[in-house]
Amino acid sequence: MKKTIDSFLAMIQQERFYDAHEVLEALWFPRRFDESDEVRLLKGLINAAVSFELKKRGRIEQSKKVWGNYLKYRKLLYKIESPHFNEYHRAVYAIDKRYKEENGTL
Repeated sequence: MKKTIDSFLAMIQQERFYDAHEVLEALWFPRRFDESDEVRLLKGLINAAVSFELKKRGRIEQSKKVWGNYLKYRKLLYKIESPHFNEYHRAVYAIDKRYKEENGTL
């Protein structure tokens, strides 16, 4: 998981948002029907990358809508019990930091 999150965050930093989304989707897709907060959190991280990509393409309203989905799933971070908690926390922190730098607030 560390390598996956490292790749995801590197792509976010390089503004390769579509590629970042694809990296996590490879983990999420096989588990997409699981009733798991961890799977939902992965979906939220994917939504963050999609939101950044939409904004990059000038689709601001769609970006805001998808960002709202990220925020909904972001709340699950502290509800999950996962050996990957630290990696998820690192991803959420980096995403939130980038968003705040661009927009001022979450």
